[in-house]
Amino acid sequence: MPSPQRFAALQQIQRRRPAATAPAAPFGELWASDVFTLETMKEALPGRIFKSIQRTIREGGKLDLSLANAVADAMKTWATGRGALYYAHVFYPLTNSTAEKHDGFISPKSDGRVITEFTGKLLVQGEPDGSSFPNGGIRSTFEARGYTAWDITSPAYLMQTPNGVTLCIPTVFVSWTGEALDKKTPLLRSNAAMNRQAQRLLRLLGETDVAPVNSSCGAEQEYFLVDSAFISLRPDLLLAGRTLFGAPPAKGQQFDDHYFGAIPERVQVFMQDVERQLYRLGVPAKTRHNEVAPGQFEIAPFHEAANVATDHQQLTMTVLKATAKKHGFACLLHEKPFAGINGSGKHVNWSIGNATQGNLLDPGQTPHDNLQFLLFCAAVIRGVHSYGPLLRAVIATAGNDHRLGANEAPPAIISMYLGSQLEDVFNQIREGNLQSSAKGGVMTLGVDTLPEFTKDPGDRNRTSPFAFTGNRFEFRAVGSNQSVAGPLVAMNTVLADSIGWMADQLESQLNAGMALSEAAFHVLQQVMREHGAVVFGGDGYSSEWHRLAVEERGLENLRTCADALPVLQRQEVRELFERQGVLSPVELESRFEVYSEQYVLAIEVEAKLALQIARTQIYPAAVRYLGELGQALQEQQAMGLHPNLKLRNQLGELLEQLNNGCDALEEALSGGSHGEGADHTEAHMRHCADTLMPLIGVLRSAVDGLEGLVDDDLWPLPSYREMLFVR
Repeated sequence: MPSPQRFAALQQIQRRRPAATAPAAPFGELWASDVFTLETMKEALPGRIFKSIQRTIREGGKLDLSLANAVADAMKTWATGRGALYYAHVFYPLTNSTAEKHDGFISPKSDGRVITEFTGKLLVQGEPDGSSFPNGGIRSTFEARGYTAWDITSPAYLMQTPNGVTLCIPTVFVSWTGEALDKKTPLLRSNAAMNRQAQRLLRLLGETDVAPVNSSCGAEQEYFLVDSAFISLRPDLLLAGRTLFGAPPAKGQQFDDHYFGAIPERVQVFMQDVERQLYRLGVPAKTRHNEVAPGQFEIAPFHEAANVATDHQQLTMTVLKATAKKHGFACLLHEKPFAGINGSGKHVNWSIGNATQGNLLDPGQTPHDNLQFLLFCAAVIRGVHSYGPLLRAVIATAGNDHRLGANEAPPAIISMYLGSQLEDVFNQIREGNLQSSAKGGVMTLGVDTLPEFTKDPGDRNRTSPFAFTGNRFEFRAVGSNQSVAGPLVAMNTVLADSIGWMADQLESQLNAGMALSEAAFHVLQQVMREHGAVVFGGDGYSSEWHRLAVEERGLENLRTCADALPVLQRQEVRELFERQGVLSPVELESRFEVYSEQYVLAIEVEAKLALQIARTQIYPAAVRYLGELGQALQEQQAMGLHPNLKLRNQLGELLEQLNNGCDALEEALSGGSHGEGADHTEAHMRHCADTLMPLIGVLRSAVDGLEGLVDDDLWPLPSYREMLFVR
């Protein structure tokens, strides 16, 4: 019998039924019904104004602010007609979360009346506090002014709650001094930088009609669902997002029976509720399924323009967490909420393209003849090899440190997988003898009633952090709790830089009289000879690859945040972002400070929680059981029996280990100063990675050992068995 609190939670769960939801509606009625779409704008605005707005969205360029009043009025009429009383500028600070500043449409008049008012100025610019968000020293506490500015390229939408409706307007967030305090501003800059260089290269290839080039993104979101009745009994899940203690259950994921299994009814009702809300918000949710670990699931969207996809990804996380509460769940987005089973990632599928040339990373049927594809793919190869440590740094979080390198995630060494077909093509280029591309062939299944189908020319590799998957790259190392903006900024920027380098080389050789095909081949060959070391198609988990990557190929293995985040301070990284106009040195330094502080705070919160739980919940339960056991042993001896003292001795040893572990962790937490400035920050991170994390692990070993011995009536924490398998 579990402890009384756990038993009450289990009883509550047994009484749950799938939450009633709204009746199903036709897809056409749901889709983007809460979005101020281009079609809605067209109906609400005069033709001249609409065409100007449409041109700005599709082709870029400065927004004509004289049109803002008309747009604001149309947006207000649309929103208030659907019940909105407030509007909110929505922005994305450096916390990986979403922020909102809400204001009412109400405007009082001198005669006591009120009217609804929303002007172009209110639409275009807002003013939240610029000092209370993480800013890495850009703004002092007494310097409070910050601005939000309307991002016209991401549509406004209505967020509905049971008691009302709010008009939400995606914005950027900058300081009074102009530095980006958010994740959207650098993303928009990185898209612009990539567009400039891509257009330049396309024109060198002879293209005359070149539409703006944009990056696209489709982010697969993995998550866990745990019944909310357990959460209040698990302080670690409540405050740290992961279990600091928990003995592995007898059954975990070893049967491989959860992956793509039948979705439990209660979970499916939750998923359908999430999808209905996302469709209303114009988020193209495409896929749902059980993931590998028990209690783990995934939702994946169709690809969209990267900026819109990033906003939609933030919306997805918000809707997942809010809807889970309605259905009696807690949605866990931490990368490793449970030890010993798969953690959660956010595979970021990324490509680039435009309306005139299409997907620039589509190899076609004969990639060896597709010069455009070869050059853009080679630019990715060069970028990933030149700035692999940067790509590792932008996915560095305390949570992701637990996942990278484990069996469900790629290693911390950044390499690229091209597939057998493309790897062969680029090897031919390196050797100077490009002849052909391997074909996929036909798959015959040996049963007449089953169809024959074309087999892809290359397999997939789940151990690669950066893998080509047909017409895009999949950055598999991104953590489930992260904003996808940071990885997209890095990928766009390194690609822009590599495309620019390739364009420089082509221009030089074309000006020297070399034919385009010959000049392009020369550039491709140079890329492969100088940067081909990053291409690897084997087992990324193997110790041999780790040795080969580091010792022979010169790739870096940055295992923890303390290893990876200092990359943001490297001179070549500063110059990269400054050269492409994406982040100034001040903005980049601020991100190092913010992300380093977030890492340190996360580890220190975990250490304090581990101490508190061990001392106030685990130790009393174990001592009480030891007392009951000691009394039982005495009674057996008094009866002339010969009791087995092994269990008592094991309990005593583990209690001593627990006490020693608590003392060591407490002493490490109260350690002295780590210096000042950047050296202070790095020293503090090293202390967390090298001292606090191992000590938390030692304490966990004692607690998990005790869980296997202490009477279940007394154990205070819901077990892995209960949280992962009770629905």
